[in-house]
Amino acid sequence: MFIIILFIAIWYLSLFSQTFFHHRYASHGAFTMNKFWERFFFVFTYITQGTHYMSPRAYAIMHRMHHAYTDTENDPHSPAFSSNLISMMLRTRRFYNDIVKGHMIVEERFTKNLPKWDVFDKWANSTASRVLWGLVYIALFVIFATTPWMYLLLPIILGMGAFHGALINWFAHKYGYINFRLKNTSRNLLFIDILMLGESYHNNHHKRPSAVNFGKRWHEIDPVYPIIKLLAWIRIIRLQQLPPAMIVNRN
Repeated sequence: MFIIILFIAIWYLSLFSQTFFHHRYASHGAFTMNKFWERFFFVFTYITQGTHYMSPRAYAIMHRMHHAYTDTENDPHSPAFSSNLISMMLRTRRFYNDIVKGHMIVEERFTKNLPKWDVFDKWANSTASRVLWGLVYIALFVIFATTPWMYLLLPIILGMGAFHGALINWFAHKYGYINFRLKNTSRNLLFIDILMLGESYHNNHHKRPSAVNFGKRWHEIDPVYPIIKLLAWIRIIRLQQLPPAMIVNRN
């Protein structure tokens, strides 16, 4: 039972870090926060993502490129330029590593207003950190796994971030329904998204990238939106009042 609870906790906590801090904050600036809370969420992200920690800065650059170059060869994770899910994941990983290591020349428009904590990012992205987290997860499985099949969950936990990204970046550009006719292949993958915390409303997001609520229709529940409203109410974050044109076009 502990392993199932652990898996569910890591699934949702790491996904929350990704959608709240990496995606809505770092990539699109849907809200702002002061330096203390920014570093708090750096640490929170590190704890919840563990082996699959992603640099908020590198993620934001890569995601802004995805919006600017959707479905083209410069898109870091387009199904159109990968023969299968695994090859797309590997291609995305190459983009990420090149950005983190400074091997890619990044356009200035993708580097504005990014969260930055170089010393922390260097450790969190290091092989040593990932190995230590991996040993922690393995130890928990050795101690608490009650049946052999539970070990099938271990590889998913070790690469949870890549798994989350692949679900959206592959399937939400191939399957689902469309609310907005856009010049790209983005689709809404789930009608009610409690599995991906609103991330599966991908077509909505491509229409309004900086919108704080990824849902649009009455049934499109974005579970993160009420949390964001609460954090704004207690003044941990400040929502951006963007005009409609910026919500649609900003990358």
